[in-house]
Parts: sequence; C-alpha cells; structure tokens
Amino acid sequence: MISLRVPAPSSFNLQRFNSGALERRWKLGRDCFLSFTPNRIGLGVRSTKSEMAPFTAAEEETLPEGLQPELMPKHVAVIMDGNGRWAKNQGLQPWDGHRAGVEALREIVELCGKWGIQVLTVFAFSTDNWIRPKIEIDFLLSLFERTLKSELETLAKNNVRISIIGDSSKLPNSLLKVINEVEEVTKNNTRLQLIVAVGYSGKYDVLQACRGIAQRVKDGEIEVEEIDEILIEQELETNVTEFPYPDLLIRTSGELRVSNFLLWQLAYTELFFAQEMWPDFGRNGFVEALMSFQQRQRRFGGRKS
Repeated sequence: MISLRVPAPSSFNLQRFNSGALERRWKLGRDCFLSFTPNRIGLGVRSTKSEMAPFTAAEEETLPEGLQPELMPKHVAVIMDGNGRWAKNQGLQPWDGHRAGVEALREIVELCGKWGIQVLTVFAFSTDNWIRPKIEIDFLLSLFERTLKSELETLAKNNVRISIIGDSSKLPNSLLKVINEVEEVTKNNTRLQLIVAVGYSGKYDVLQACRGIAQRVKDGEIEVEEIDEILIEQELETNVTEFPYPDLLIRTSGELRVSNFLLWQLAYTELFFAQEMWPDFGRNGFVEALMSFQQRQRRFGGRKS
C-alpha cells in the first residue's frame, strides 16, 4: 500500500526555517498522529491476510520438504530487526514498517503452531529502545496494545498461550491491563507459547534475578552456598515456560549480534542471521533457518564419538 502524503499547511513558509527542521518535525507528528487511527483513515500498510484458521491435525503434521519432525526445535527466539529500514526502502514511514512487522509475526506464529514448535520468543521492545524519540515509543506501545486486543480471540481459538516478559514499570496502565487480560485468558492453552519481550534486555533479566536471590538470602530463605545455576534459572523471566532455552535464534536485517537479548539463555543456542528485513522474512526465510538448524551437530560442550 502507498502511504498517504499530506501536504504541509500553506500558512507555513518552511523555507524560512533553518534546514527544514520544522517541516520534518511537523511531518513526524502528523504521520504518527494519523497512524494511531488505522481503522478510520486509509493509511499505510494494510493487511491482505485473513485471520489465522484453527490448526488442524493434518496441518500440524505437514512440514516443508526436507524438514524432519524429530529435529524441529522446541523453542525458537527471534530478533525482529529491520522494520524501519524496510519502510524507508519502500518509501514509507517508520510506522508502516512496524505494522508490516506485525503481519510478518502473525505468519511465523501460524507456522510455529502448524509445525510443532512449542515456544516462540520474540524481541518486541528492548530496554535500550527507551532512548528513542517519545513519539515513536508511544506509537510502538500503542501498536502493541492494539495488536494484543485484536489478536486475542484468534490466538485463543488456536490454543496459543501468550506470556509477556520484561520490566513493566514504564509501561502505560492501559497496556498493563491488556497484558494481564491476555495472559489470564490464554494461560491454559497448550499448542504454542508465544513469549513477547517488552521492556526487556538480557542484562536486565540477570540483574533482576540476582536481586531476587539476594532478597531471599537476606530474608533467610536460602544460604549463599545454595546459589547455583538452577536457582538463577528459576529467577530468570523465561521461567514462564517449560523450555526456557532457545534451540534456535534468528535475527533478520543482516546484523550479526544478539543485542542484549536472552544473554544467559543463549549459551548453547544455534544462531541464524538472515539478510532480509523482518517484514520480508516470511515462510521461505523461516524454512531456510530451520533447515540450517537441522544440519548442525549440537554437542553442548561434549564430543560425539
């Protein structure tokens, strides 16, 4: 879809302002404001995809040629990178890129449910992202809230459990209310667990785990000598799932780093870096990542004879 371009008000003589700074600021505010009302104004990227159909037993068993069901990862983690660059390359606004990113995530969630992957963890918003412009942060959090609301019924029908991890102290109350509702409604679903990391970082996760353990020592619940890896793992935010360690991490957009994501949990995770921007990743990219994973030998520090 083509992003709607609204001309600047004629009452402004933008040539009089240095380097067009006012024009850029006005356009940024205009586009963000309009993006908050996607259902009432024909703007940006529109979904051409239908609602996810309920997964059937036949669909569960159908894998693309070359993928072996016994070698499928139980837990896949994704750094969904490149929405903004994708939008820029398309001549669109950043908000359009984030909307396209939601569509890409919907497809991967559906594929995970059909192909027997049990946990999908996605990096939606990092603690490091709080330094971005407030107008962009507000849009991202609003988009997340609206997506949770609009997708809840579909995800619940498809037996998907939603868990949100990260520091919630800075999230708006309206979003916290929606998160609580979504987690409560889907808590007994078993086909796929979708873990969304919001206000999250790997350093934050380890830090909050250490604080929790220190408080337990202070309260006399445990002794210092009892602190071990298992205890730390129990305090990490990925304790919401039976499979806290991703078997496979996928990062899109060609960047070759983990960017402060699941630092403890990625100790033995297989890494796959895709060149595509997240909105372009899709089914083919996911199959390629899974094929690469299935060709690897996982030794976990040991040696196969």
